[in-house]
Amino acid sequence: MNLRQLRIGSFNLYNLNEPGLPIYTDADGWPQAEYDRKIEWAARQLRMLQADVFGFQELWHAASLARVLEASGLADTHDLLAPPDADGRAIHCAAIVRKGLLQGSPDWIARFPPGFVLQSRGDDPQTPRIAVNIEGFSRPVLHFTIRPREAGPDVHVYVCHFKSKGPTKVFTEAWYKADRTLYTKHATGLGAALSTIRRTAEAAALRFLLTEQMKDNNTPVIVLGDINDGQHSNTANILTDQPRYLVGESKGGGDTALYTAQTLQEYRDTRDVYYTHVHQDIRESLDHILVSQEFYDNSRHRIWIFDGLAINNDHLNFEDHKADGSTDHGVICATFKYSPAKVVTP
Repeated sequence: MNLRQLRIGSFNLYNLNEPGLPIYTDADGWPQAEYDRKIEWAARQLRMLQADVFGFQELWHAASLARVLEASGLADTHDLLAPPDADGRAIHCAAIVRKGLLQGSPDWIARFPPGFVLQSRGDDPQTPRIAVNIEGFSRPVLHFTIRPREAGPDVHVYVCHFKSKGPTKVFTEAWYKADRTLYTKHATGLGAALSTIRRTAEAAALRFLLTEQMKDNNTPVIVLGDINDGQHSNTANILTDQPRYLVGESKGGGDTALYTAQTLQEYRDTRDVYYTHVHQDIRESLDHILVSQEFYDNSRHRIWIFDGLAINNDHLNFEDHKADGSTDHGVICATFKYSPAKVVTP
C-alpha cells in the first residue's frame, strides 16, 4: 500500500456497551432504543470522516464497535482492533485500521514499564520526599504498527485514555471512614488531587515508553486519545516534550518530540475554535492527536505534511446525548499528505 494521504481520528465512544449490560453503578445500562441511536450516530461519524485509522476510548463491548463498523459501511475496508476480553465488564481503548496498513498484532499495555520510577528526595533541603506508587494505566494503552508506504518506515500508533479530572471518590476509603467529620469537607479537593496525580503518572509512564521507542532512531509515532487535559496542560507537556514550532523550512524537529494537531491547525487559522468537551459551560480540548517529527511541517526528517484538522463538536451544544445517540466528546480527525522534506546537498 502506498497512501498519498493519511487520515487519523480519535473518538470517545461515551460508554459504548451492549444494551442492558451494567455501566458503572447503572445496573440497567443502555436501553435498546438509546443503544440503537448510539450505533447510528457513531457509524455516521465514521462514514463522514473516512479515516484510515480511528482510535477509540470508552469501549466496553467489542460486539458494539463491530456493529458500528458494519453500520458505517467500513467493515469490508477496515480491521477492528479490540481486546479479546472486551465483553462489557471493563473499559478499553480500541481502533479500526484500513486493511493492508496493519503490521503485526496489536497489544494493550496495562502496566507501567519496567524501570519507571516516580520518587525523589527533593531538589533542596526544604523540599520533602515524594513517592508515587502507581503500577499501571487506568485504561490499558493500545499499541499497534501501520505501514502507509511500502518503502517507508512503520508508524507506531498509541491510543490512550487517561484519568479524568473528576475527583476520585474517597468516601469508601478506610482513612476517610475513620474520621468522616474531618474529611467530608475535604473530599472534593483530595479527590481532585488524586485524579491529577494519577493522570500525571499515566502521562509520564507513556512518555517513558515513547522515549524508549523514539530515541535516536527516527521512528514515526502517533499518539491519540482522550488525555483529559488541555493543549498547554502539564499532562500534554509531559507527553509532547514541549517542542519548538516556529522554525525554518525543513530545519526543525525533535528526536523524541510530539507535535499537537491542534497547534498545527492554529497556525493555519485566524481564530482558535478547537474544543472537544464542555463542562459547566467551559469549552476545552481534552482529545488530541500528537505526531512525531516525521509528520511535522518544518522538520528536517519530515515524511508527511499536515493538511488540516476536522473537529465534529456541534453536538456538544446540547446536554442530552442520549436523545440523539451522540457522545459527550468531540470527534477529531487530522489529515497528512505524503511530502518528504527535500534533502539539501551542501
